[in-house]
Amino acid sequence: AQAGTSHGTGRGPVLVENVRGYTLTRKGRLREFSSMLIAPDGKVAGLDAHAGRGVRRVNGKGRVLLPGMHDAHGHLWSYGALASELDLSGTRTLAEAQQALAAYAAANPDLTWITGRGWNQVIWGLGRFPTAADLDVVVSDRPVWLTRVDGHAGVANTAALTLAGVTRDTPDPAGGQIIRDPDGNPTGTFIDNAMGLVSSKLPAPTIEDVRQRALTAQQKLNAVGITSISDAGTDAAGYLILRELAGAGTLTMRVNAFLTWDAFTEVGADVRTDSFAADMLRVRTVKLYVDGALGSRGAALLQPYSDDPANTGLLRIEPDELDRRVVAILRQGYQVAVHAIGDRGNRLVLDAYEKAFRRIGDRGLRHRIEHAQVVALDDIPRFKKLDLIASMQPVHATDDMNMAEDRVGPERIKGAYAWRKLLDQGTVIASGSDLPVSSALPFEGMHAAVTRTDREGRPAGGWYSEEAMTPVEALRSFTLDAAYAAHQERVIGTLEPGKWADFVITDLDPFHLPAGRAMWQTGILHTWVGGRQVGEYGDL
Repeated sequence: AQAGTSHGTGRGPVLVENVRGYTLTRKGRLREFSSMLIAPDGKVAGLDAHAGRGVRRVNGKGRVLLPGMHDAHGHLWSYGALASELDLSGTRTLAEAQQALAAYAAANPDLTWITGRGWNQVIWGLGRFPTAADLDVVVSDRPVWLTRVDGHAGVANTAALTLAGVTRDTPDPAGGQIIRDPDGNPTGTFIDNAMGLVSSKLPAPTIEDVRQRALTAQQKLNAVGITSISDAGTDAAGYLILRELAGAGTLTMRVNAFLTWDAFTEVGADVRTDSFAADMLRVRTVKLYVDGALGSRGAALLQPYSDDPANTGLLRIEPDELDRRVVAILRQGYQVAVHAIGDRGNRLVLDAYEKAFRRIGDRGLRHRIEHAQVVALDDIPRFKKLDLIASMQPVHATDDMNMAEDRVGPERIKGAYAWRKLLDQGTVIASGSDLPVSSALPFEGMHAAVTRTDREGRPAGGWYSEEAMTPVEALRSFTLDAAYAAHQERVIGTLEPGKWADFVITDLDPFHLPAGRAMWQTGILHTWVGGRQVGEYGDL
């Protein structure tokens, strides 16, 4: 069940009692409590408080109460769109994906394009990228465009290639690659900037499509305990919808929207805000991309890929242009958030920040590197020197452990997914999921952060377990530090008096798990935002 929210409870004060409550303090220490008083304005009035007259009581029946989770890096719009597209994320083989495509095509005969995402050639064990021929045997009468799980590659069928006008004579665009057969013919797979050759032909979503994607996403995310998200790519149409929904009191999840570069250049001067509609919407960050992803070998590396010696990856933007954009964003008073996966990509972003700060200062905006996935060991201290936030996704480590060391080898892997090294030097890690690239479940991210294992507990003892977080650090990275990275730590991230009563009630205690249970199995029973219950998913 889900309900719309307005600011405040609208029914006087509320006492949530008989709970095992946990929150971090402003200094990041864990505090336990047994009750929480919510003021009529929807903010926390006190912990371990006593009820006065006119207070509505909610009996937590001994369940666990935690601050609402803030996903520090997710893709709200593609996550919402996936609800109506072909979802291949659970497929284990090419044959399974073909069967899913056939079923989807049969169920949606009126679609002019078939779109979807989630394929992973590594999990499929293909030893190659999928091809147009792989899709043609299933659907040949209309165009098909399927994006890889990481969003950095896509495969088209022949109908889509024809419609896009892609032939053997089509050159690779800057920052992109058309995968070709030995004769130079396009196979159907496109990497990074080359994806636009096909994706630009897709029908543009209507405003109603965009609105529905936001509503669908928030409903699904509330159900897994997410009360706020930093959206890593909001365009101008998305901004208008978010502002409309926030103003109408229809948002049930706070959104810290990162403008795309195009949106920034179009509307950035007019839409910047630290808080709209009682902190339901923040727009003061701009997202850039420097490279691609490791799984599709588009991440920019300083030395060639260990499993592809002729390839060092792709730069989606030239260094001089990256430098120019960082300065332009800083001058408009926006925070910068740059996607960087490979060690070369990360170094170029570090260099760009260093040059920009020397030129005009950092203006205290807590600039970010999104993913910070493979970092040269010599570059890790620069995160602290430049006071940058490492916006990372713990579940990426367990998703990628099937191929990451193949890609970068045993030495470079020491600077990959290096949470402990960053934390020990005092760098803030803001954790997210990169949804829909990886699981949206924040407790799956916390499980990966603490154990460095997948859902099945593999590998025994954890993958490079010396980089693991403690349970408190993992919670902090999804709450207080994610809020800090969004400049929202004064209003959300903990359940201190004066902050919004954004919280979840769960069926497991992440700090005292029963035997045989894992953190990722934590279920959400209630989700509250601004002192109002916005979702109920199980009995207390």
